[in-house]
Amino acid sequence: MRTSRRFFLSGASALAATMIAGGASAQDVIADILKSSGRGNWDDQFDARASQGGKVASTLPIVSLQTVAYTEQAIAQYQNIVAQGGWEPVPDTKKLQLGVIDPDVVPLRRRLMISGDLAQSAGLSEAFDSYVDAAVKRFQARHGLPSDGTLGQYSYAAMNVSAQVRLGQLQTNLQRLNERAGTLGNRYVLVDIPGAQIEAVENDRVVLRHTAVVGKIDRQTPIVDSKINEIIVNPYWNAPVSIVRKDIIPLMRKDPNYLKDSNIRLFAPDGSEVDPLTVDWSTDDAEKYRFRQDPGAGNAMASVKINFPSPDGVYMHDTPQQSLFGKMMRFDSSGCVRVQNVRDLVTWILRDTPGWSRQYFEAAIKSGENIPVQVTNPVPVFFLYISAWSTGPGVVQFRDDIYGLDGANELQITSAL
Repeated sequence: MRTSRRFFLSGASALAATMIAGGASAQDVIADILKSSGRGNWDDQFDARASQGGKVASTLPIVSLQTVAYTEQAIAQYQNIVAQGGWEPVPDTKKLQLGVIDPDVVPLRRRLMISGDLAQSAGLSEAFDSYVDAAVKRFQARHGLPSDGTLGQYSYAAMNVSAQVRLGQLQTNLQRLNERAGTLGNRYVLVDIPGAQIEAVENDRVVLRHTAVVGKIDRQTPIVDSKINEIIVNPYWNAPVSIVRKDIIPLMRKDPNYLKDSNIRLFAPDGSEVDPLTVDWSTDDAEKYRFRQDPGAGNAMASVKINFPSPDGVYMHDTPQQSLFGKMMRFDSSGCVRVQNVRDLVTWILRDTPGWSRQYFEAAIKSGENIPVQVTNPVPVFFLYISAWSTGPGVVQFRDDIYGLDGANELQITSAL
């Protein structure tokens, strides 16, 4: 019986795969089989094959020659979807989730079938069943959203971007991928800005993946092409002029003890320390001073800073605000990049630096001492803007065009909600 089940499921998936944009006809063909008395008890196995494409999770780097090839395939797929009329908007006024029975589930099923997240064989009923739950989770994963199976405003907004606009997004990003694929080297760190994600890549395989927090819309993280040459354990934080002007001066006007409470010391251009109470905070004269926060638990960079030459002065670092990594939209910094589980990344960067094992690194952090470490073999680092790509047949990834560089207002989901 197991063999026959696998044969049926494989055949059903193959049939549905030829009809991604063909409406409900495929489900009509298979519906009779599903309703037959000899159907058997294999629902649990069918769920695993309810989607059209492959697994969303992948060790394939965002920027690689393979990704370029898969993205070209995705463009052909979306050109076909557009030629077939695209997809209709899904009604977005209800919270749909597993167990709900509602007429709005029917257009939801159609939408998921067309994009390849739900097999035609799952049918067009009003039930938000386990098939639809798995398909919604797959859709969410492909769009960088929490894969909870519940349709909220962000999932609806991503789902209702038209097929034509998604096709344009893929074409725009294929140009970006073509410019860099095959040029990054065998070992590098990639920060994908719209994805707020970091990849440590070795031999064309992602060995570490980290959640990141990148720059706000009005304080954007720049494109970077550099090499990580220094790790600073227990770093001092020197506030950039932009933060002094936009954040610190207004805070000092409200609370004269802010610098003292934050362990931030003030230094004049000649290097002498200045008492904050002697500064006139009603003017912008404070911009000429240097603001340095001592190492410690409350330091803005927490345990470690990852340095590399950059004309914009940006860097990567730890953060005491770990809750930010749990946010859906992680565009909260002033341009630098905060790294979740940063110690894993630093250990990988320092792999060839003598004496800096993970154990020694952890001990250095506990010491509280400010320790700069020169990286023996500097690791290339790239901050790139890739908001659409593919890592396999049917696995098309899309991200919010947070900085509006893709040319379609419809893609700037975060700023519209």
